[in-house]
Amino acid sequence: MIGGQSKTFADLVGFKGTPCDSTETHSTTVLALRYDAGVLMLADRRATAGNLIMYDQAEKILPLDDFTVIAISGAFGRSIEVSRFLKHSFKYYRRLTLNDMSLEGKLMEISRALAANLPMAMQGIGLFVPIVAAYDLRHEEFGIYFFDGSGARFTNSDYACAGSGSERIRGLFEYLARSKGQWRDRPLAEVLHDGLTMLDIAADLDSATGGFAKVLPVARVLDKEGNRDVPDKELKKAADVVLRADRPG
Repeated sequence: MIGGQSKTFADLVGFKGTPCDSTETHSTTVLALRYDAGVLMLADRRATAGNLIMYDQAEKILPLDDFTVIAISGAFGRSIEVSRFLKHSFKYYRRLTLNDMSLEGKLMEISRALAANLPMAMQGIGLFVPIVAAYDLRHEEFGIYFFDGSGARFTNSDYACAGSGSERIRGLFEYLARSKGQWRDRPLAEVLHDGLTMLDIAADLDSATGGFAKVLPVARVLDKEGNRDVPDKELKKAADVVLRADRPG
């Protein structure tokens, strides 16, 4: 029998904040929307460093497990590192206990990772703000969660957004809910159209947010079966409708 106290995954792999260059790559804009069968997450693909566009193929929406998806905005390199840590942390717990981590446990682990990143963020490097979509198997409920840089957690039942472009479109979420009906009651096709429209508006008003005239945005759905990418054919069709409406003639 092997003795000794069991360690967390962070202790096991020595996961700590690491110093990085003050000129770092940042990513924006991400959003999450409820629809009648789950949650849709959207993100542009632009990553910037200061006034430079560093990359236009950034993957900002990452599955942590079958029923938990994270969308990242802010310091791109650090957020990818933390997301990979969280993914393996959930897997480590499952293999150690032969049970899936509860939703509350996953959210606490995300908050703890953000709190551990705070000292570096206070120096002006490594700050990122995620939003999380999750399906609670025990209670059969979908949830959308957003966090601040210190790890504090907030819940919104129908939508959330983060990144520099989010400030330009924040009021649209409530306007569309009042004029077209609650997000959670609407079909995926309608929610995808409105989500792409808001992302297009953010790209027009925020230089750090990329449009999708050349490169399709990241789009992922979470439902009771798990999570998956929106098929490119379906996404392109919806994006073309939005672009034609934005540029008539």
